[in-house]
Amino acid sequence: MTIDWQAEAAKHQADYLADLSTMLRVPSFRDDSQATPDAPLGPGPREALTTFLAIAERDGFKTKNIDNLVGYAEYGDGDETLAVLAHVDEMPAGNGWETDPFEPTIKDGKLYARGASDDKGPGMAAYYGLKMVKELGLKLNKKVRFIVGTDEESNWTGMKRYFEVEPAPTLGFSPDAEFPLINGEKGNVSLQVHFGNQAAGTFELKRFDSGLRENMVPREAVAVITTPADDQVVTNFEAFLAAQPITGQATQDDAGLKLEVVGKAAHGMEPRNGINAGTYLATFLSQYAFAADAQDFLGFIATKLHDDSRVTQLDLAFTDDVMGDLTMNVGLLHFDQQAGGALTLNFRYPKGIEPADLTKKIASELPAGATVTQGDFMVPHYVDPSDPIVKDLMAVYRRQTGDADSQPEIVGGGTYGRMMARGVAFGALFPHTEDTMHQANEFQPIDDLMAAMAIYGESIAVLATDK
Repeated sequence: MTIDWQAEAAKHQADYLADLSTMLRVPSFRDDSQATPDAPLGPGPREALTTFLAIAERDGFKTKNIDNLVGYAEYGDGDETLAVLAHVDEMPAGNGWETDPFEPTIKDGKLYARGASDDKGPGMAAYYGLKMVKELGLKLNKKVRFIVGTDEESNWTGMKRYFEVEPAPTLGFSPDAEFPLINGEKGNVSLQVHFGNQAAGTFELKRFDSGLRENMVPREAVAVITTPADDQVVTNFEAFLAAQPITGQATQDDAGLKLEVVGKAAHGMEPRNGINAGTYLATFLSQYAFAADAQDFLGFIATKLHDDSRVTQLDLAFTDDVMGDLTMNVGLLHFDQQAGGALTLNFRYPKGIEPADLTKKIASELPAGATVTQGDFMVPHYVDPSDPIVKDLMAVYRRQTGDADSQPEIVGGGTYGRMMARGVAFGALFPHTEDTMHQANEFQPIDDLMAAMAIYGESIAVLATDK
């Protein structure tokens, strides 16, 4: 039968927005400081997971909660499994919001909230796509599992657990990126750089803090210093602010001179979309005579990392003809007089270079006494454009949007799609819409979310029924 998917989606708009608002009101960023055996990633991710599963149970889906880490809603039968992989966690809200980030607000047709774009809005649109398939009674030739993880924004503990204890899906997509379709994702690795804690000198660095997550360009930075001439430093700082694309302020109290910088947050997969407050502040401070480890910390940031997402200053610039540039985000920057200095550098790397190459090169560029360690990594992922899943999903997108020119893309972001050999990322950010993921005032246009719901409904039908 012929189905008008956009009309079907329109029938569900009010219910979708109500369920989505319920999800958005749950602050679900990972918080290990509040972890318990019953909430291994903190109370927020657990609450978001159980809230989603309750919605799915209400709608008549079979559900399963695996250790309060990951869960799924299931529909249909078959020897093969089509998976839709979304996540219910989110980035911390941070500052700079014009509305309450956890109270969904509609302005000018746009839904504002943390998670509206990444990934509760798209995830719930895909869930409603599956719900429409169920309500239409379509006969499936595959089992469909809508799987939700709870820490996609950190180290994927939940989804890794799913693949440890459940059979791997045959194919699938993640509604956690952009349209038209992402068939390739760069590798992802973070390196931790450590400095000592010696900071005594004519100028003294008492504290430096910037960054909320390694995969987020830091919007804010603060340093507390002592100097022999506070007034001159303040004058220089004000001149620096006036000449750079940042704002900030200097204040004095009993602890010392406090310098604050505000830049622009952005997703760490493309640091050029943000303004890194941390590297700007370190660059300003590096001109002064801080001592020993403090100077090494500031100097390394200023001379090797600042405003260099393509890593030319470290002689690591690399481009692959298919996957594009190697990129680096300086996501976390901290120094104190007990623990010393620490940087987290998040790299998105194409085929042709390995994490060990990055680690070796960083080590060779560090000042004496500083060290680098490599974290877990994900290798580059690629699905050939000729694979039927790519062709089928592109056909649905083109049919519903009328966009016959767009082609599959390769990105620096990492989605759950890469956990399947035949997995891709599919929406829900349209080419015409501003990307506000990981930023203050995150939003998604309601019309876009409804268009995505229709696309997801037809896509699930195409992939899981006899054509």
